[in-house]
Amino acid sequence: MKPAVTRHRYDAAEAVSDNELLHLARNARVYDVAHKTGLESAPGLSARLGQSVLLKREDQQPIFSFKLRGAYNRMIHLDAAQRAQGVIAASAGNHAQGVALAAAKLNIHALIVMPVTAPQVKVDAVRRFGATRVEVVLAGDSYSDAQAEAVRLQAKYHYTLIHPFDDLQVIAGQATVGLEIMRQYPGSLQAVFVPVGGGGLLAGVATCIKTLRPEVQVIGVQASDADAMTRSLEAGRCIELDDVGLFADGTAVKQVGALTFELCRRHVDTMLRVDTDAICAAIRDIYQETRTVPEPAGALALAGLKQYVARHGPGEGALAAIVSGTNMNFDRLRFVAERAEVGEQREALFAVTIPEQRGSFRRFCATLGERSLTEFNYRIGDALTAHIFVGVQTTRYNEREALVAAFREQDFEVLDLTDDELAKLHLRHMIGGRSARAQHELLFSFEFPERPGALIRFLDHMHPDWNISLFHYRNHGAAYGRILVGMQVPDCDEAAFNEFLAELGYPYWPESKNPAYELFLN
Repeated sequence: MKPAVTRHRYDAAEAVSDNELLHLARNARVYDVAHKTGLESAPGLSARLGQSVLLKREDQQPIFSFKLRGAYNRMIHLDAAQRAQGVIAASAGNHAQGVALAAAKLNIHALIVMPVTAPQVKVDAVRRFGATRVEVVLAGDSYSDAQAEAVRLQAKYHYTLIHPFDDLQVIAGQATVGLEIMRQYPGSLQAVFVPVGGGGLLAGVATCIKTLRPEVQVIGVQASDADAMTRSLEAGRCIELDDVGLFADGTAVKQVGALTFELCRRHVDTMLRVDTDAICAAIRDIYQETRTVPEPAGALALAGLKQYVARHGPGEGALAAIVSGTNMNFDRLRFVAERAEVGEQREALFAVTIPEQRGSFRRFCATLGERSLTEFNYRIGDALTAHIFVGVQTTRYNEREALVAAFREQDFEVLDLTDDELAKLHLRHMIGGRSARAQHELLFSFEFPERPGALIRFLDHMHPDWNISLFHYRNHGAAYGRILVGMQVPDCDEAAFNEFLAELGYPYWPESKNPAYELFLN
């Protein structure tokens, strides 16, 4: 006889059997509102990694996240008195959207507490999905802060708390993702990679998969600066983090739940940590495969999958990654694009010091060879040396070391900044300033064709007595690159300089009268 389950929250003294959770998942009411999402092949990634890669497309849900499953499944089980009183929830965004949509469909009043750091796209979506049934309160800097405020308000107004992860019916709703994967791919499956915050999705998916197909590995993936589940499993007890990173805001949880911890301890094979650059690279990979842009937490699983293959090599069977959500703030895209190349190890960043003498700059460019540049920053300063910040596209893992060796062969001092967070986040945008040595400086912006040799052609046409005093370039993915160049040209060379511009053939615009240049650089 099937067990009758009425409890929702978990008491650590109780035992939750695998069959009990599997029964709840099989009978979950998620499809009243959620979709059975696709498990799609990723042919480009599969070819690159040498192993079949599958993407479980939870971004295709009505709220663009799997969280609708658990939230609705919990709320459909409320009794009449609980529905009349209303519910409260705390969330960084996606659980809040699930509660809001469920509240609107079930005609239940919901008070939702979100951290002030929640992406605006998620806050707006909560209000839109909830219509007139939802009230939003912003409190605290993280999910944990919002949760504390929700507990306080629950005691005050006697709402029913809809917990985002540490609840049997919520976990059962999320577990349907695992059931779908098992039905959709009956073939050889090596591992399923799951993004982890509080652990509701991982607990549900791991329990179902290990109960039905114990040979399939279940691997949790966390951001390295929000790794509460990983640390807890390592310690054998629930660990509370002092702080969490907010880039992957959907999984920024300081402490996992008692139930999710127990289920994950029982069933999860491995936990992986990935950094911000790896997450950005995975966002780009998913875009290239699907033409959708996942949020950082939505790309966690794929970042872990790639790390796993890099460490262990291709194996037998397919690898599946859950794309858990696509509620991305548009203004994050520039940061993601900038960091994706480093995360994919396709960009190396260097600080190179060269002698401030004729021919050094051209020798530096010759050392770079036919490699494509992603960024180039230089401002004249010291009378003896020039310091150049340069980003270079790389095509193989050990190319960074080869470039360092090539610079040193030319007696250039070099510092590899590829893994330097300060340089990547701040210093690359702060190079420049005024210089007393920038006499007779003419400032021009040029459009260079994005092809190897464009810079060398520019230098070959320059008069050898004209010194480059400023150079700035960033790759923006277009067919033409916009470059800002300062050149020290004596007044007597005006005719020769105009001839140089005509022969060069690149579109250009004089910028010496630009007010921003006058204010900050001249």
